[in-house]
Amino acid sequence: MKACIMCGGAGTRLRPLTFKHPKPSIPILNEPSVRHLIEHLSREGFNEIVMTLGYMGERIEEQLGDGHIFGVHIDYVYEKEKMGTAGGVKNAEEYLKNEPFIVLGGDHVLNLDLREMYRFHEANDAPITIGLLSIDDPREFGIADMDINNRIHRFLEKPKAGQIFSNLASTGIYVCDPSIFDWIPENTRYDFAKDLFPALLAADEKINGVLVRGKWTDVGSSAAYRQAQRWMLDALPGTSIEGHFAAKNARIRGPLKIGNNVSVGSNSSLVGPIVIGENSVIGDNVLVGPYSVIGSNCVIEDNAKLLSSYLFDHVRIGENSNISGAIVADDTIIGENCSLENGTVIGHKVIIGNNSTIHSGVKIWPEVMINKNSSIKEITLNPDYDTTYDGS
Repeated sequence: MKACIMCGGAGTRLRPLTFKHPKPSIPILNEPSVRHLIEHLSREGFNEIVMTLGYMGERIEEQLGDGHIFGVHIDYVYEKEKMGTAGGVKNAEEYLKNEPFIVLGGDHVLNLDLREMYRFHEANDAPITIGLLSIDDPREFGIADMDINNRIHRFLEKPKAGQIFSNLASTGIYVCDPSIFDWIPENTRYDFAKDLFPALLAADEKINGVLVRGKWTDVGSSAAYRQAQRWMLDALPGTSIEGHFAAKNARIRGPLKIGNNVSVGSNSSLVGPIVIGENSVIGDNVLVGPYSVIGSNCVIEDNAKLLSSYLFDHVRIGENSNISGAIVADDTIIGENCSLENGTVIGHKVIIGNNSTIHSGVKIWPEVMINKNSSIKEITLNPDYDTTYDGS
């Protein structure tokens, strides 16, 4: 079975994290997010994969290679300019034109039964089947009006108040017949939800929906990213330690996944689920609470607290600092006696001076220096980087 993974977006809503990492490469449990998606597709029997690439696409190809280590074969198609979701898939037509295929976003994190969805599509006569999930607040998604026979009669992208006729939200996962390529114009920016679906419905062409079960999110925002990490941490099967691990008078309760050459100091406490990357050092009297991920080559100094937070690689946390519900990108240094409150997102190569507080929900752009004794209450941009932080 074939799959097409769309990886063209710049991930502006996830900034400052996506200045160094394309959105599909944002680490989840210290692995690129899209790697978890490829592994799930492989388990579901999708072994021919086409990836449409745009922003920092070379980084994604470098991380995945030809796919053989995942038991799949991957082809890559680069977009010279943004063509929209359907336009990007049209760009890969030569790889997809001979049989039905499933389309997913490169930022999807899920455990859905995709094989069941594919089989449903094969057993019915619609040119496209949309995976639908009932959610509480569908305003950021497309919503569908589906009848008892699975036929969709209305579809509306990102409805406003008073327009929410259904809470069946599109997952952005579609099973398509190659016949859809006849509906997508050449060399034109064209989206599935905004353009293709309305065109098919206007022509009285059949669109089916299928209710999917399980967990799904697109990692389009820092809140969704934190949720995806929690899901994956909940799925840890137990405690695993790779290579050398040193712990001196520490209290450790799993589940944990610990990389090679990790050390934990005296009287520290680790309460899983936690993932720690290789060569990381945790000092004395440190508390690492549940739902935390520590990257490789990180240092957490004495008396620090890390609670439900996610550190990328080469991050240093100073003595007596408290990191709660935060995301901290690569090569960042947090000084002593600092507090990062819930929902803070810190870009790469940031330096935060001693005795500073970053208030809830604040984002700090890469390569910013925060002076000691600071209290940061608003987003802090770096004019050397693009300052857009809404959109895709």
